[in-house]
Amino acid sequence: MTALVRRLRVTDAVVVGLGAMLGAGVFAVFAPAAQAAGAGLLIGLGIAAVVAFCNATSSARLAAQHPESGGTYVYARERLGPFWGFQAGWSFVVGKTASCAAMALTFASYAAPGHTRLVGVLAVVAVTALSYRGVQRSARVSLVIVALTLVALVVVVVAALTGGTASTTNLTGVDPGGILQSAGLLFFAFAGYARIATLGDEVVDPRRTIPRAIPLALGIVLVVYLVVGVSALLAVGPDGLAATAAPLRAVVEAGSWAALSPVVQVGAAVASLGALLALVLGVSRTTLAMARQRELPPVLAAVDPRHGVPYRAELAVAAVVIVLVATLDVRGAIGFSSFGVLTYYALTNASALRLAPHEGRPPRWVSVLGLVGCTVLAVTLPLPSILGGLAVAVAGAITWAIRHRRTRT
Repeated sequence: MTALVRRLRVTDAVVVGLGAMLGAGVFAVFAPAAQAAGAGLLIGLGIAAVVAFCNATSSARLAAQHPESGGTYVYARERLGPFWGFQAGWSFVVGKTASCAAMALTFASYAAPGHTRLVGVLAVVAVTALSYRGVQRSARVSLVIVALTLVALVVVVVAALTGGTASTTNLTGVDPGGILQSAGLLFFAFAGYARIATLGDEVVDPRRTIPRAIPLALGIVLVVYLVVGVSALLAVGPDGLAATAAPLRAVVEAGSWAALSPVVQVGAAVASLGALLALVLGVSRTTLAMARQRELPPVLAAVDPRHGVPYRAELAVAAVVIVLVATLDVRGAIGFSSFGVLTYYALTNASALRLAPHEGRPPRWVSVLGLVGCTVLAVTLPLPSILGGLAVAVAGAITWAIRHRRTRT
């Protein structure tokens, strides 16, 4: 087997992390966060970043000991047992499927306001068709998407601060009771940070490089999101952000820079489609891996001989996403996604606690804080997200129990 080449240094790993995190989530997540906590969403953003740091650190140490595809699906299976490995994979598939719906709805909210469900469904169909043909997000495409995202965010900040509507009075109105809920929702915008943790075979001196790159990338993203969040609040206040599914477009349209609104629309639309493609690829491949282990229906393990893609898994994911797009709004999709992903990373931290000191176990407080943080943020999400997430977790447990009984008999 040919080994991967170790050529990435700290700066390269940070760039990879930025490319994974600076995406479409920021264009949608400030609306439900503002509805939950008002201007307190800024505190929630800091809490979400701390939890993300703990999760990424635990992921990095586990990836060094288990350098194989599957992430926490593998870590939890090896460290906690088969049931918890299944629950990790199940939570990932469910959470990221909801993320697909959130990205499709975000795309539609910016590209075709007023027709979000229809356009969202069409986006899912188009992206699935591309994925079926073997089209993937290359590094060059990812770089273009990040560049357009940053241009759009710069326009938002400039328009917010110089458009004539900015006022410090808009930073008041903090709802302390909703800060943790806003943190759970804002956690959605940091999705992708664990990409750094999977680079163990491609970076120079990974035991030093990865622990340095993770806080640097998270720190940069946190600063970008804070600048955007503060600017958006100054321009339209928490009520203005909460009133729309396209909050950053509303920020630009509120002031004298309204003519630049199409720049934000294009940036958000491109970022959303890029994120949707990446998510469909990731979820379908995890579904394929679980189907091969017979932890999901084996029929989903089929690979198209011509295009070399798990076409049944992709079609199944697309079908579920279309149902979610047709039934959820952006806020519901973000909350449901956050519950699944927080569950996944809670199991990541629990798995890291089982590492021995000689295996590079992270400081115990990091994994404990990550585990507690994920759990607290998950149970403070909007009630429909919690109930839906718990129902899915129970369904997963029943599925695993039925499969386990069949294999024993």
